[in-house]
Amino acid sequence: MNVSMLLDMAAEGFGERVVVGRAEDGLTASGLRALSAGAARLVRAAGADAILYLAVNGPAFPVALFAAARAGVPLVPVNYRLGGEQLDALLANHPRALGIAEPEQADALRRAGVPAVSPAEWLAAAAGSDTENTETIKSTEKAENTKNTEKAEHAEDTEDEPADPDSPAVLIYTSGTTSAPKGVVLRHHHLVSYVLGTVEFAGAGADEAALMSVPPYHIAAVSNVLTNLYAGRRVVTLEQFTPDGWLDLVRQQRITNAMVVPTMLARIMDTEGLDRSVPSLRALAYGGAKMPVRVIETALRAWPRVDFVNAYGLTETSSTIAVLGPEEHRAAVASDDLAVRARLGSVGRPVPSVELEVRDETGAVAAAGEPGQIWVRGEQVSGEYAGQGPSVDERGFFHTRDQGRLDADGYLHVEGRVDDTIIRGAENIAPAEIEDVLLRHPDVLDAVVVGVPDEEWGQRIEAVVVPRGGANVDTEELRESIRATLRGSRTPDRIACWPELPRTPTGKLVRRDIVAGLTADETAERQPTGGS
Repeated sequence: MNVSMLLDMAAEGFGERVVVGRAEDGLTASGLRALSAGAARLVRAAGADAILYLAVNGPAFPVALFAAARAGVPLVPVNYRLGGEQLDALLANHPRALGIAEPEQADALRRAGVPAVSPAEWLAAAAGSDTENTETIKSTEKAENTKNTEKAEHAEDTEDEPADPDSPAVLIYTSGTTSAPKGVVLRHHHLVSYVLGTVEFAGAGADEAALMSVPPYHIAAVSNVLTNLYAGRRVVTLEQFTPDGWLDLVRQQRITNAMVVPTMLARIMDTEGLDRSVPSLRALAYGGAKMPVRVIETALRAWPRVDFVNAYGLTETSSTIAVLGPEEHRAAVASDDLAVRARLGSVGRPVPSVELEVRDETGAVAAAGEPGQIWVRGEQVSGEYAGQGPSVDERGFFHTRDQGRLDADGYLHVEGRVDDTIIRGAENIAPAEIEDVLLRHPDVLDAVVVGVPDEEWGQRIEAVVVPRGGANVDTEELRESIRATLRGSRTPDRIACWPELPRTPTGKLVRRDIVAGLTADETAERQPTGGS
């Protein structure tokens, strides 16, 4: 199967049910199929070999995803927040693409020689290229660039040929928080395998609606379009997250399911004066970064009837590979057993279609409770980078480059990226265990631990904390609490207080910026104060 067949099934099964956008004026399943077919004709008429999507989330995104599938080319959602130089380098990889961009990003596409249309122009052209469905989009601005539309109207009206399941469906560039972004190739069979392995067709009621608050260049945006459509659940997007905006939209659109990253949930729970009532909300999934235990405990108390799900996955694995389910959340927070309570800091157990191993430094499978590096195998696992081919071992396992451990009951505890490991002398130190201690302090809202270059030790341990609500944090007290909980070799040499930490829109810490900031702070401290 390929991705476009999932849309065909939804259109046949749900017909005029709204599946994208607000209940009052959104796209139906049949309307989404008609627009995608029209847009695919535009892509073929333009002779494009990919669709570059450089815009915020909205109805243009699923139309682009399925149009690409019908046209037999990959969708490439691009991070519109990248700096000019990095964005130009990425776009240069796709000189024959068709671009969809907001006006402020269109210049970057033009510099790359890529034709650009706005999301509204894209939708209008897609509707106009299919004369039987020109009323699908009721309100869009008139397209200024009609070249592609005219081509599509005169193109030969042939039946779409299903894309080869082995052909690329999506190319997503990694966040580049530790190195230059790499293009992850997800083929049709990877994405379809993920959907079929995790979702029941038509499993959602007609009243169900999901809220997506992550940008389209994140794997969660792609996977949620596919899984919710297959289930029959309407998808609503929030372009710009704010805690009150998110809560208002949940209530207005009677959202039943939502997905957030940890920083979003933390802001919802920590912002004072909010009306946190969410009477329609039934399930909340979170992932993308480590969730502080304090935050999830607060959320469980605030919304006791909501089913919480921790979903752990990577772009290279087509999204989720391990899940901590609702009852496991409730059992953990209610238990007096420390081992059971510790599960709240885990990402749960592997999904049935995925095999997972934690391997030690020798490559052997680590014993229960022993730390190592996480490897996964399964039909949904790509592990392939553009221009490099699949990065899997001889047994088909992909190295996630995440560190972790499996406890005696099979729960996976992720302890950070391999690249985040601090090597102090001959000792490897995982920042996550130190960060956990810092985040338990009542005056600390956010925290990060990094390795800073050191002539004697190779790296020394430094931390940055964000005080909670203007609290006056005693950094020496924090160092002593770490020393008492862990041991001296894991105590940061220095703890700095910053007003906020640099994070991506999906909540991942940009550690290189933190190291650069700490190094700059230290250099400034060493500068002479002047005077004559």
